[in-house]
Amino acid sequence: MPVRTRVTVPLEFADGYSTTAEVITFTGLADGKEHLALALGSVTAGDVPLVRMHSECMTGDVFGSQRCDCGPQLREAVERIATTGGYLLYLRQEGRGIGLYAKLDAYALQDLGMDTYEANRALGHADDERDYTAAAQMLATLGADEIDLLTNNPDKSQQLRDLGISVRSVRATGVHASSANVRYLQAKVAHTQHTIELAS
Repeated sequence: MPVRTRVTVPLEFADGYSTTAEVITFTGLADGKEHLALALGSVTAGDVPLVRMHSECMTGDVFGSQRCDCGPQLREAVERIATTGGYLLYLRQEGRGIGLYAKLDAYALQDLGMDTYEANRALGHADDERDYTAAAQMLATLGADEIDLLTNNPDKSQQLRDLGISVRSVRATGVHASSANVRYLQAKVAHTQHTIELAS
């Protein structure tokens, strides 16, 4: 997949942390979506880059929703990758692939007592509808055939390996638990075996 554009963008987060990213776009990705790669830190030939595949979360990333841990994970990932050198893939897969409106419909069902996975199923969706084929294409285009992956989700590493990307190691993200999202995190552990160490 050819690179479409490379542009330098200075980043600054609400807590004052700042860095610079080279934002990379692509032509001809498998799903036709406008995914981004942010090159952070020093990425040189022969290095094994640190990579996070971060699914877009408008409520968490933009508006600071406390119902998930997406915003804090994005902030953490940018700093860790900038320190080590690698890529943050910002993937347009809102709500584990079901879309923004459906995710908010699922929130309404969660307010009635369902967990996030039960709510998705009640709406006719799978537990997780994300496909990482485009992410593997992006990494291959960037020459990142071997990576260290920053994730708590075992499905991400498995899908990448199945798609021909060598995952040398998996590094856990921090636990960003609060009273508003602990049930959401517990559901991730129970349903899809996320490696999140929650206080009992």
